[in-house]
Amino acid sequence: MNPAALPFWKRPGSSFPVICLRLLLLLFSVAICHDGHASTPQSPEDVLRILVKANAERDLSTMSKWIAHDRDMTSYTIGGRKYVGWEEFARDMQHEFDSVAALEIPITYLKVWTRGDTAWFAMELDYIRHPRNEPTTRTVLPLRETGILERRNGAWILVAWHESLRSESLPMPNAGFGHFTGTQTVTAQAVQKPDLSGEWEIHEEDKSYIATLDRDGNGTYTWQDGRIVTTGFIDRSWQGTWHQSGNDREGGFEILLSEDGTQAKGVWWYTRVGDKKDIPPRQWGGSYLWKRLTPPLTSATR
Repeated sequence: MNPAALPFWKRPGSSFPVICLRLLLLLFSVAICHDGHASTPQSPEDVLRILVKANAERDLSTMSKWIAHDRDMTSYTIGGRKYVGWEEFARDMQHEFDSVAALEIPITYLKVWTRGDTAWFAMELDYIRHPRNEPTTRTVLPLRETGILERRNGAWILVAWHESLRSESLPMPNAGFGHFTGTQTVTAQAVQKPDLSGEWEIHEEDKSYIATLDRDGNGTYTWQDGRIVTTGFIDRSWQGTWHQSGNDREGGFEILLSEDGTQAKGVWWYTRVGDKKDIPPRQWGGSYLWKRLTPPLTSATR
């Protein structure tokens, strides 16, 4: 048979194994380059989209990779919550991830500006939360985000951020890059929280004291120079923080207001006791019973 009529791999002296090896190496190299390009963000916008996707997928390790761990990194979320450094933020994020069945975070607007090794952005997104204990309900928070990224060793890293609600009439606790605990679908048209002003008698297992609050649920109480800050209110679910300068402690609470607005029941917990700041939220604490001493204000009594 004429050797020229044979397939090239059957021809005498064919280097088919070498050709195949080179072809495989070429394909492998292309695959590596393609995967590397897909997994390594090339721009600040890439990093932001990776972070939002990781947040939605509850992937804290990926978020850790693209957020700075500077000890003095300072960022803010809704409800006046302030984060300094990575550890405090990561602890809250993990708590949020553990308390939801699913998260959806579609980005509705994103604009990034870059100058040298610094970039800044404006972003709008919807933080859609499916509670673990109520999988058929969801909470939707319309958020806006701004922040700064730096290019370090060739990679863009988020070094600061600030988030707020796109509707000022809808005060909420932490969400987005922070965390939130809610019980129903919420939009910017949600009903505003009631007037929480007046005196409240607060009962714990071993003591009781009086809190005097303004209409937004902020004020003082008569135990250890206490102070209460309300960070969120939705569907009668009332969340906030407490601070006691008298014994140098602080923490959070979540209570459910009765339909008539005269009392509330729930739980409280520590987040700091003196120099101990690594207390997981909701781990140490107790139960609450709040009783309103002054009648709730209505449109007729204002």
